Amino acid sequence: MDDAVRRAVEITPAATTRQRIVDITTTGRRTGLPRRIEIFFYHVAGRTYLCSGTVDRPSWYVNLVAEPALTFHLKNGVRADLRATARPVTDEPERRAVLAEIVADLNQPANPGHLAQPVDLEDWVRRCRLAELTFLD
Repeated sequence: MDDAVRRAVEITPAATTRQRIVDITTTGRRTGLPRRIEIFFYHVAGRTYLCSGTVDRPSWYVNLVAEPALTFHLKNGVRADLRATARPVTDEPERRAVLAEIVADLNQPANPGHLAQPVDLEDWVRRCRLAELTFLD
């Protein structure tokens, strides 16, 4: 991975909303067809994550459980299509540790990606679908 791409993936809490948005292409679990969506990503403790927030059954997550291969499309500033695999994060202590960092980031008033209402960690631990990405490129 070249330096510009690495910097784009290794965002910090100071990253703008635009820098946090990527597209991912998954494989449809029923159709086998490529499915591309726009999504926020997060970087916690040197690792990259996708997170559903409180959406109960996001199609991207269900697709990744069935077929963990995906393409991570950087599109703001740096453009790159990165092959990756996803690992659902289901262990509660691991989920809590990662989500605590994500929620703290989202709840920063100075954060350009800040949500109108504070994000509740316990709600996210209960409901969020979380996947860790491993880049293959």
